[in-house]
Amino acid sequence: MTAELLPAGKLRPEILTKLLGHTSQVPEVVVGPAVGEDAAVIKQENHYLVITTDPITFATERCGWYSVCVNANDIAACGGTPRYYSAAIVLPEGKTSLASVEALFAEIENACQEIGVLWVGGHTEISSTVNTVLVAGQMIGYVEPDHLCRSSDAKVGDVIVLVKAAAIEATAIIAIEKANEVRALHGEAMLKRSQNFLERPGISIVREGAIARNFPVNAMHDPTEGGVITGIREICMASNCGALVKANAIPVLPETAALCYQFGLNPLGAISSGALLLTLPADAASGLMDEYSRKGIQAEIIGEIMLPDEGLLIEEPDDKITLLPEFVTDEITKLYT
Repeated sequence: MTAELLPAGKLRPEILTKLLGHTSQVPEVVVGPAVGEDAAVIKQENHYLVITTDPITFATERCGWYSVCVNANDIAACGGTPRYYSAAIVLPEGKTSLASVEALFAEIENACQEIGVLWVGGHTEISSTVNTVLVAGQMIGYVEPDHLCRSSDAKVGDVIVLVKAAAIEATAIIAIEKANEVRALHGEAMLKRSQNFLERPGISIVREGAIARNFPVNAMHDPTEGGVITGIREICMASNCGALVKANAIPVLPETAALCYQFGLNPLGAISSGALLLTLPADAASGLMDEYSRKGIQAEIIGEIMLPDEGLLIEEPDDKITLLPEFVTDEITKLYT
């Protein structure tokens, strides 16, 4: 009998939950390892430390920029402020020049300065075990106890808000990794706009998370692999609740729609760093939405949290209500097969 081979991407929730059942917990661990949670939270004397780690596995260009942003996002999605960054960088043997390492380091430092974090350490080596650059980053930040948001704190009756749009990161990855094909079909201007999604609308949600913590938000989550739909699933799994999602309400930018159509990807299941999912009471939503609007930030109510026995549902554009789709692997992996 041959062993079952696991697919690319995140471990399935049921597998990860079983594995995490063996981790030890102590009183100072306020938020420990769990499916759907963005970071660990450790109690200190008068505040909480927030700790996260994320590797960059899909992008090969601008991976230093990605690493800083996605790790800072996990802190922001907990209601916290990112502060200290470190990274383990493994570079491919026979493909690495001094100039490329200098460029990577400059990219990381620039991202740290823009977000307002300090690059405090890490490890760098050249190895035959990788064939592309691998950056595994770690971010440490802090959060005031009153501002802490967990993915597991969504409440029945909350509305679900998506800040910014679906598949921002996926759009940039497609445009960078498939530049020739995108240019050939859509032209140079479209290619450059899509590649620039890293910075505009941007894959950082630090600013968006800071705004949200001034409102009675119950849950926040950073949708990455598996996209917005998987992010909603993770909130619901962590909070033991159901949801009704309105597909038509989910913002998808024109460049994203065009590139996903070109390569046969569903933007709702494609990696979505740059977006922020949150839930809050319906009567508090208008104030938050107005504040985002005043700051020039797109935000839309895309659904509601329901009782667990009502299930995970999606209202399709034709008003038909069906089961919320499940993306076992991120749609972006289709680029590499």
